[in-house]
Amino acid sequence: MAQYLEKSDQQVARAYSPAVITEGGRTVWLAGQTATRDEAGNDISGNFDAQVKAIFSLIDKTLRRTGGTLANLVTMTVFINDPRNGDRFVELRRGFFPEGNFPASALITVSHFARSGMLIEIQGVAVIGG
Repeated sequence: MAQYLEKSDQQVARAYSPAVITEGGRTVWLAGQTATRDEAGNDISGNFDAQVKAIFSLIDKTLRRTGGTLANLVTMTVFINDPRNGDRFVELRRGFFPEGNFPASALITVSHFARSGMLIEIQGVAVIGG
């Protein structure tokens, strides 16, 4: 079971935890996830909201294959190529963690991704059980 350190008002506003403490359990190291197509195969290149939703869906599906869910995500590193999308990402992320148990997180701006049309990449670590 994860223990979430108490969050300051700023950390709650930005939808992240300062630290998440775990003991035992199985650690799942997630590769960076990107998306330029949604589940239906539609092109979502250049659509930030659609890419965020698709990526969280991919992460959740991967975690379900390991016996977990998004709720088991304890840390994430988020790469965006436009700092103006930072606040929007925070709004969207809040919806994926309705209990308020947000992963510890870093939000980093980069200049380019591996493919044209990519606007965001998320990598993370989950702990399942324990």
